[in-house]
Amino acid sequence: MAQPFAPGDDLIFQLESGFGLLRVIALDEDDANTTWHLMAYEELFPDVESAERALGEPGSLHIRKAHMALTERAFERTPAARLGNRPINHEERATYEDWIANRGEVSDRSALLMLGIR
Repeated sequence: MAQPFAPGDDLIFQLESGFGLLRVIALDEDDANTTWHLMAYEELFPDVESAERALGEPGSLHIRKAHMALTERAFERTPAARLGNRPINHEERATYEDWIANRGEVSDRSALLMLGIR
């Protein structure tokens, strides 16, 4: 299955109380599995346009969870749409590299469940 998202993509998801942002940090792919590495921002926005404006100044956003590793199945259960793509910065890359160095776990729970959002 071709992946619609790539590292550096900023993603938006909708809740009853607004819109939230995720960021694709990395993808690990092999013949049988894909692991998605995501970051989540704290802020919620009243509309998509507000979220897009906030991404124009990413330094003003607060990180809720710096790294989450999800299975393909879990990522598919995370309803999100692509807003744009920016280069991965050093800090974002470091969270992924720490996960590799510590042989981190991969969750089969959606990103929203991992964040405690239903």
